[in-house]
Amino acid sequence: MKKNIQFLFSAFLVFALGACSNNGKDQPGDAVKKQDSIPSRTMIVNPNPLVDQSPMDMSYYPTEYPKLKMSGETNALPYIRVIYSRPQKKGRVIFGGLQKYGEPWRLGANEASEIEFFREVSIQGKKIPPGRYVIYCIPEENQWTIVLNTNLFSWGLHFDPAKDAYHFTIPVEKTKSPVEFFTMIFQKKEQGANLVMAWDNIMARLPIAF
Repeated sequence: MKKNIQFLFSAFLVFALGACSNNGKDQPGDAVKKQDSIPSRTMIVNPNPLVDQSPMDMSYYPTEYPKLKMSGETNALPYIRVIYSRPQKKGRVIFGGLQKYGEPWRLGANEASEIEFFREVSIQGKKIPPGRYVIYCIPEENQWTIVLNTNLFSWGLHFDPAKDAYHFTIPVEKTKSPVEFFTMIFQKKEQGANLVMAWDNIMARLPIAF
């Protein structure tokens, strides 16, 4: 009788320990339930404007002027600065295609491009006092007409011809390879600098003396 009681007690103890062990383990369906209970990650939307397809850029003469100033190599004002946006070619024919000949072009994209002279300069014999202007052009197949206009801080090319201050006609040339991003930079020349404008397979130079 005593042995029977001990046997029954041992069997009960084994059963109880097994039940406790199972209570501490995840059941087959628990993993699924836990996964389902995890909050799904949502995309965080950037409330700020996206990067523009035609980013704004700035060119100085002397080139790298801000670095020269910060390094102490110069304390003088720059000669010239242009602010413009840089559209891309993206496989398109630009001049005579996307940009029609004989139609005004803002020399960039988005806001009207601007040029600022920090001292008196001369272009094709015309003296230009220090100041800031919208700069745009009227492209033709073999030449461009460059226009300086006083209708500042405008978007697109909503220019007022009555505010045109200066007109200059310059030749264009073909480049050896296409230029993907519209580019305006200054290149040093004798007694001044050229404003070089290039896009697709066309390049033009506006000579500026100072």
